[in-house]
Amino acid sequence: MTNVAKIVGIFVAAGLGLSACTGPERFEGQNSYEKTQKGALIGGLIGAVGGMITGTDAEDKRNRALKGAIIGGGAGAIIGNQLDKQEAELRNAMGNNNVLIQNTGDRLIVTLPQDILFAVDSTALRPDLMSDIGALAANLRSYPNTTVQVIGHTDNTGAANYNQSLSVGRATSVANALVGNGVSRSRIIATGRGEDQPVASNLTAEGRAQNRRVEIVILPNAVNG
Repeated sequence: MTNVAKIVGIFVAAGLGLSACTGPERFEGQNSYEKTQKGALIGGLIGAVGGMITGTDAEDKRNRALKGAIIGGGAGAIIGNQLDKQEAELRNAMGNNNVLIQNTGDRLIVTLPQDILFAVDSTALRPDLMSDIGALAANLRSYPNTTVQVIGHTDNTGAANYNQSLSVGRATSVANALVGNGVSRSRIIATGRGEDQPVASNLTAEGRAQNRRVEIVILPNAVNG
């Protein structure tokens, strides 16, 4: 095994080790440095691979991989620390236990069940949920160096074309509400995935309810793409 491969292998193994202990059940009361560490590993791996790809020969690849790992790890740690802070502040601000906040180490994913946002077949946000949208918007304003993807999802009930249109309409409504609460529209990308990305079985009512959701993906600009 080459030295470069060993470097990448170390980062991959370490990343998998951290991933195994940072599932959704660990988000409450977890080690406050876990995601910072994971961000550093992600950044280091990206930097190492990038250096390996751009190197011209074995020696150059090794040197570039090491340099990329160091630089990328430092940048990843900064991003991970920012996400740790943003996650903690968002949890304190949100007053709805049905909202899921997931910190993957390189992004935050805020999942809003559509059943608490919209009436059946509607794209109009429920007025009583606007306080949650306002809290999310305030958090996004506090961390302006991020891009926000708003992604609508549905279950598979009804026609696929209708579900696609509904998911786009609902994502757009959430995006517009964030803009209305002071988030720059240039930061927001609203899309709909319809019924194509279920997170649970559509064979049960409980599963279909989980699939009807809007996800807000918060990406630090340094890791966009």
